[in-house]
Amino acid sequence: MTSSNPVPGLPAPKLVALVVDDEPQMLYVVTFALETQGFECLTAPDAESAWELASTRDIDLVVLDVMLPGGSGVDLCRRLRGTGSQVPIILLTAMRDEPDRIAGLEAGADDYVTKPFSPRELALRARAVTRRSGSGPDAITNGPLRVSTATGRVSWGGRNIPLPDTEARLLATMARRRDAVVTWQELLNEVWGTSDDSGGREMVRTTVYRLRRHLQAHDVPADVVVAVRGRGYRMPPLGQD
Repeated sequence: MTSSNPVPGLPAPKLVALVVDDEPQMLYVVTFALETQGFECLTAPDAESAWELASTRDIDLVVLDVMLPGGSGVDLCRRLRGTGSQVPIILLTAMRDEPDRIAGLEAGADDYVTKPFSPRELALRARAVTRRSGSGPDAITNGPLRVSTATGRVSWGGRNIPLPDTEARLLATMARRRDAVVTWQELLNEVWGTSDDSGGREMVRTTVYRLRRHLQAHDVPADVVVAVRGRGYRMPPLGQD
């Protein structure tokens, strides 16, 4: 991802989005929507050329069609995550492609938009998954857990815990509302910036599952976020802040 710092007195560098789709009209619609939100867009018509761009350029967002020539979008998503990349990824899927959506989320995608879609909705989703700052204090803490609202960085007992953007925002939301039950609809609104609950319960469930796996891999207890049957999720108090 782009890591250069803004130079005082000069405009901040634009975020760079990689748009991957084999339909020229769709590439036009998506790039236009993102450019209205200030993104600079690179485009690729297939999985291999997208991989080459992602390997040689600093990318802040990938918008990825599930059905691609030369390899599926899900495979490309999995390949990107296999390198350790935490770049936010949004999948473009047809309404009927629920298994592909679930496979993409399990492969590490942060969000999905179903076709046909509103360009404004896509632009808002893109802005949400790349947002690194928010209202409130500079850091949200709960015992040994600390989430920076300025950078999205997560630490546990002073140890850095690398997390993808969506998992970090979900963890921050749970820490901010610790000891309260947060419904999956509330998580959709606060983490993904949407009230569209089509497939939302599965997206939240999959993201919580991925979050727990990331935490366990860094020796953080998985029960930091616990399911409350029929209601949502809760983060208990984790000790003294």
